[in-house]
Amino acid sequence: MNAYQSEQLEALRMVRRHLNALTDAELTALKAEIVDYQAFRSQVGSFLDAHFKGICTEKCFAGRLSACCSKDGIIAFFADVAVNALASDDADLDRIEAAIQRQASAVKCIFLSEHGCLWRIKPVVCAFFLCDEAENRAFGDDPEAAAKWAALKEMKKDFTWPDKPVLFERLEDFFISRGCRSSLMYLHFSPGLSKIRQSRHF
Repeated sequence: MNAYQSEQLEALRMVRRHLNALTDAELTALKAEIVDYQAFRSQVGSFLDAHFKGICTEKCFAGRLSACCSKDGIIAFFADVAVNALASDDADLDRIEAAIQRQASAVKCIFLSEHGCLWRIKPVVCAFFLCDEAENRAFGDDPEAAAKWAALKEMKKDFTWPDKPVLFERLEDFFISRGCRSSLMYLHFSPGLSKIRQSRHF
């Protein structure tokens, strides 16, 4: 496995191990934390299906280009891993673990199967990455859709951008408090995001 695969596998196994150790009440409380985010991602998914599914399937998935899904381009936050684990069953997560450990391809994401992405709730960066060609085709004659997409990108910050306490930070806090540390905990350990988090004023 390469370094990317190793850090993904470590984070996923860490999350699974700690979730499995929670009581039913603790797990229910943690799942309640992500309900609003799940609703937001459902809204994003519906928008992408309506405006981009045909374009992206034709250009990247069917053509096996996956220009927006190359393994070197995926930034998965620790919170992405936690959210997906909370929304998945063991069989889903077993498939992801197996995919991580397979020999990586130079032309497609390690999480991209014959039937699409293996994540139930894919990393937020993946959901919001659209190439210029796709945006031009989808929004060229539809300024209302372009405005809606811009609004969704702003809403994303309410969960991910640490200029205020956000879900992605709270999820990192939860696992850090239990002794976890991961290279994917960008909100705490990435210099740029840490600086934003530490400079906020209340």
